[in-house]
Amino acid sequence: MTELDRKLAAQLLAGRRVEGDRLVLDDAVLRAALDGSRPLTGGERAALEGSPLTLRRLRRLAEQARAEAGEGWRESRGLLRAADSGAALSVLVTDDGMWRLHFTQGQVILQLDAQAARAPALLAARPLLRVTDGEGAVVLEGRLDGDGECEGAWPFAAPPAEHFQRHGAVFKVEPVPGR
Repeated sequence: MTELDRKLAAQLLAGRRVEGDRLVLDDAVLRAALDGSRPLTGGERAALEGSPLTLRRLRRLAEQARAEAGEGWRESRGLLRAADSGAALSVLVTDDGMWRLHFTQGQVILQLDAQAARAPALLAARPLLRVTDGEGAVVLEGRLDGDGECEGAWPFAAPPAEHFQRHGAVFKVEPVPGR
């Protein structure tokens, strides 16, 4: 099963609605399962799989545990996926879905997805960020504002789609070290 298949299956399980659904496992049991100190019994696992509400709570606790463990965000990568249709490139999204690059009227805007697990921490820290192309050239560098965005002028002569195609069709978003 690929990573995409696992994500889709998880979304399908957590997104469905079950009449009379309620939290069937308490937070202590879910946290113990997450940290590996106590595996779920067969009945607990079946109850978890049968309760989308409990699955969503498990996901939220896992996100909190990652944030508390100090697993800070290091970088996000993205890929130019569309074939050249002749239309101007308007947006690119990182593979993890955390960032969007918007291109409009000679500007490039980096936007943080407000629903991302690390969004609250990044919004509070307002880090200095850098977006680079596949060869390491800086596309954008700026401090994240309170709305989760930073923007600047498009720095290259070629339009975005053409530029990214010439430079590996990839991009990276990362914090600027030491600043």
